[in-house]
Amino acid sequence: MKEMDASSKQSTVSEWTKVTAPAFLVCTTLTLLLAYFSNTGSMWIPILDSANLMFHEAGHPIFGLLSDRLMVYGGTLGQLTFPLVTFVRFLRQKNSVAAYLCFLWFVQNLWNISTYLADARAQVLPLIGGGEHDWTEILTRWNCLQNDTQLSRQLIFLGLILIFIAWHSLFQHWKSRKIPLPNADSHT
Repeated sequence: MKEMDASSKQSTVSEWTKVTAPAFLVCTTLTLLLAYFSNTGSMWIPILDSANLMFHEAGHPIFGLLSDRLMVYGGTLGQLTFPLVTFVRFLRQKNSVAAYLCFLWFVQNLWNISTYLADARAQVLPLIGGGEHDWTEILTRWNCLQNDTQLSRQLIFLGLILIFIAWHSLFQHWKSRKIPLPNADSHT
């Protein structure tokens, strides 16, 4: 039974791209940097958040095609869709590092959204092209505008939990490449 478990684990692990020590170190460093800069200071990471903003703004008319009521949600859905689609793509390819980095981008989007969410009542963040604040409209519809900052903190916490789970998975992939698993044929 142990031989079967070891060989099935070996085939499962070997199907995924190997996580090298430098790749694991880079992913860990990026995780720490993104977690820090996404939740402190200006909370704006230029290259990522500029892309996030582009997907956010594109999401409004795209999701608006489905329904006028859906248009306000389209920004948030738009900025989450692209990282999630790329994550799933790399997951299907069993590319551990690329999938992790796309999931990290997805979580960084959650943190970016939490900043916008926390601003629903205060409305001090600059809006592209003026207009209505998405999260003011959304939380007003849900009758929970007064909970904007609490919901924002919960979204930050959710992101931290998700990234820890993803990092732990990446760690397991990195660790598994270092431990040679017994081959069922070596016992004959």
